[in-house]
Amino acid sequence: MKKSHVLLSLLVQVIVLLPLLCLSDDFVSSRATYYGSPDCKGNPRTRSMWVWKLGRDINDGEVSGVSSRLWKNGAGCGACYQVRCKIPPHCNEEGVYVVATDYGEGDGTDFIFSPKAYGSMARPGTEFQLYSFGVVDVEYQRVPCRYGGYNLVYKIHEKSYNPHHLAILILYVGGVNDILAVEVWQEDCKEWKRMRRVFGAVHDYQNPPRGTLSLRFLVYGSAGLNWVESQNALPADWTAGATYNSNILLS
Repeated sequence: MKKSHVLLSLLVQVIVLLPLLCLSDDFVSSRATYYGSPDCKGNPRTRSMWVWKLGRDINDGEVSGVSSRLWKNGAGCGACYQVRCKIPPHCNEEGVYVVATDYGEGDGTDFIFSPKAYGSMARPGTEFQLYSFGVVDVEYQRVPCRYGGYNLVYKIHEKSYNPHHLAILILYVGGVNDILAVEVWQEDCKEWKRMRRVFGAVHDYQNPPRGTLSLRFLVYGSAGLNWVESQNALPADWTAGATYNSNILLS
């Protein structure tokens, strides 16, 4: 075979394989910083101290504020990511598994980590060096959220007041799923009423129906776009600060 034919054959193989190689890696390049970084570029824009306090208890405190493109006007709250920094002497291979709990903007960053999450990207003994950088190049991918069999639950916001104002925080959205909307059933007019997204995974409704409440959720994920209903989701005597099980398991 002539050399030119061999070269042409190899070129065709490269052209065919290149798209496959590109598709085999789902990681996206970006940058990350952390709350309180030394260059002051990690400034979350938390709307509620209640949301910030709750973030400390989720995923053992390994949480992150995310950019607007990942926040998705709040629908991205609760999404899970694997994030790896790209400084071989200081970064471990697995990176860190974080839950998005807040919206934040940095210097071209998609992630503003809690200090604990940021340090978890480091190799043992190199955490200080990683913190000193303030901002690092990373690669990330969305991964299924793992909550060990927990059902989706609702936590009643502390500012709620039965029966005049109901606000709920949605927790434990498993898998790779986004809650796009929440509705409450209005029995007297036989129709679903849309709740307002206040911030992130918090939705509220003024003057909610009396009695036991049923809720439904517009879920977008690997199964497509579907309404998932939770009958008798909240008792008539629901109280601020209480947590209720939906009996819905998303995976």
